[in-house]
Amino acid sequence: MYALIGEVSRAVLWGDRLAAEFVSAIRMPFLTEMMTSMTGLGSVTAGVVFVGLFYLAGWREEFVKSVIALSLLGVVVWGLMTLVERPFPPNPVCVTEGDAGTTSSFPSGHSAAVTAYAGIAWHSDELPFAVAAGFAGLISFSRIYLGTHYLSDTVFGIGLGIAAVLFAEWLVRRVGEEAVLDRLPFETDI
Repeated sequence: MYALIGEVSRAVLWGDRLAAEFVSAIRMPFLTEMMTSMTGLGSVTAGVVFVGLFYLAGWREEFVKSVIALSLLGVVVWGLMTLVERPFPPNPVCVTEGDAGTTSSFPSGHSAAVTAYAGIAWHSDELPFAVAAGFAGLISFSRIYLGTHYLSDTVFGIGLGIAAVLFAEWLVRRVGEEAVLDRLPFETDI
């Protein structure tokens, strides 16, 4: 069993190294500027804005699922970053030290959040899934391109985003949207 874990770990690290070398080789000023501009759409600030927009638009289902999924992701991503403390990749394009309390590379919270948006759009009558999925893919790639995460950090973040949306959907089916809204620490009229 330990041999298998060792082999999988070596394969993951090999893939991470190859991906880091690839993005380092393809970096160019225009692409770097584009990736730096779009990566913020996966930030905590963007998450608050998107949740607020869902609320203001009256998109109840999207609002409730995003509050659940992003709240869960906030706790899980912070916990894993604190527990694992994986160093950032070498030669990042942008500064990672001190960015919104980010302390380690594993997992990618940006990738988790944008994947959650795409997952919420999958069952939404309001949000265009193809657009959300396209942005999720680009933003997830930007995290590797900019050197703030390894490939495996990003893939794991994508998995967390999927799991958070599945949990949110399960919870809403189990207790209902109204029960979730009643438990929020603020009044809602949606």
